[in-house]
Amino acid sequence: MNKVTSTSRPLLKLCVLIAALGGNTVGAAPQNYLFADSDELASHAALIRRSDIEGVQIVYSWKSLEPAKDRYDFARIEKDLRYLEGMNRKLFIQLQDRFFEVGHKNVPLYLQQEPAYGGGLVPQADNPGENRPEGHGWATQQWNPAVRARYQKLLQALAQEFDGRAFGINLPETAIDIDIENDQTGFTCEKYFAAELENLLFARKVFSKSHVVQYVNFWPCGWNNENEFMSRTFELAHANRIGLGGPDIVPYKQAQMKNSYPFFNRYKGKLSLVAMAVQEPTLTYTNPETKKPFTREEFVAFAENYLGVDIIFWSVTTPWLQDAR
Repeated sequence: MNKVTSTSRPLLKLCVLIAALGGNTVGAAPQNYLFADSDELASHAALIRRSDIEGVQIVYSWKSLEPAKDRYDFARIEKDLRYLEGMNRKLFIQLQDRFFEVGHKNVPLYLQQEPAYGGGLVPQADNPGENRPEGHGWATQQWNPAVRARYQKLLQALAQEFDGRAFGINLPETAIDIDIENDQTGFTCEKYFAAELENLLFARKVFSKSHVVQYVNFWPCGWNNENEFMSRTFELAHANRIGLGGPDIVPYKQAQMKNSYPFFNRYKGKLSLVAMAVQEPTLTYTNPETKKPFTREEFVAFAENYLGVDIIFWSVTTPWLQDAR
């Protein structure tokens, strides 16, 4: 047996720390999680029990967790956590503050009605996938300090109940597409950027045990690292033990290659966790070489070798999961 030298001990300690946090060392294959709705868990029991599935990422809207001002309802998260614990699986919470259908204004009603919050929401456009018509929905006015204070209060309440119990919590994508020229909410790109990073640092502060991940794909006024929004995000994450990720793994997609993807490559092995998703819109993209939808192997190879992904959140509609039923 080889003796551990004094010079190798720091590396050994680092590897032990990474293993304890659940992240992968460089070159390790990503872990598989499912991406599912809370009310679908029981119907996906067979998939969850698969030996190659480590856990489930579930989206919870702000409205569902705070149905009335200062009245929090975490019963659904508690139920989901206990269900997954009973199957020896982990829970990753996604706290959703933006929505991709016009009818989904899923923030508490007081945010939409009380003057201090300016309506709470702002209309936004959305890209629902390759060759799909433009979608429309809503984003929360995080640049409004009163709104942001309420969001952070929710984060604190969640941490009091689930820090160390949930494997991780992620904040949704940074991409936002609003009508900036006609906006009347006080939005500016810099205010939005600063607000998102403030929320992220607050989440890291209150969630001291669970993983904290920010989905970062695009920044308004930040194309090709304009205003250094992307580089500043990765620098902050690296310095504060914050994980990063995104809603779409699309191998070498041109738009992403002008935004977050090169930074994931640059910071490969340096972040506390990299967690990215293959959701329904992701599945609409085709490999330009084969003219066919990307395969599981193509998603994983790009995620592992270029992006340095530790966890992939797979939509339950992913073909390789459906074929395995």
